[in-house]
Amino acid sequence: MAGHSKWANIKHKKAATDAKRGKIWTRLIKEITVAARMGGGDAAANPRLRLAMDKAADANMPKDNVQRAITRGTGGEDGANYEEVRYEGYGIGGAAIIVDCMTDNRVRTVAEVRHAFSKHGGNMGTENSVSFLFTHCGQFLFAPGTDEAALMDAALEAGADDVVTDEEGGIEVVCNPHDFANVKDALEAKGFKAEVAEIIMKPATETVFTGEDALKMQKLLDALENLDDVQEVYSNAVIQD
Repeated sequence: MAGHSKWANIKHKKAATDAKRGKIWTRLIKEITVAARMGGGDAAANPRLRLAMDKAADANMPKDNVQRAITRGTGGEDGANYEEVRYEGYGIGGAAIIVDCMTDNRVRTVAEVRHAFSKHGGNMGTENSVSFLFTHCGQFLFAPGTDEAALMDAALEAGADDVVTDEEGGIEVVCNPHDFANVKDALEAKGFKAEVAEIIMKPATETVFTGEDALKMQKLLDALENLDDVQEVYSNAVIQD
């Protein structure tokens, strides 16, 4: 990640996420419900559910909330029939943006996403207009000061695809999404617990924004992330302070 620090940007995003914990719980409940509906309520046999439950634990969500979402997903309670939908578009200077949503009303959701794009200087694209610029993968981020050599050995032994250190010393481990749970278990068994561990859409290249363009791009990303039906927003934009 030459020229900028991934670690600094991740810390900024994590702080912003923590500040919206109530909304994070809502998103996690949707994810747990859908994961349980698609793959069953046994986290040991459902990697997607396990990841969602791990995120819920990290967000200090009460276990009762988690269990209710699992029960709802497996048919034990009535609830909204959420479906997954992805929108793609462009931000300031043509930066690529992917918006993953869970919704019970596609008409409402697409209207809200389109409005956020247009209001803040971006525009909606067609299906697959930017997704080819991203790779679906597992990502683990470790704080500066982590033993790089030992982590690299552990990661490669666990089946990770790549290990990258940024200019601040933060370390990123990348793996195939299907190997995520196994790599996570193997790393933690060796004493390496990531600050951030998730399955993401990782951009192949990144565009650094500064000054006025950085402010405009951040406003667009914030507007999309604040929509009720939005689960995740991915972009190849890197906002510099």
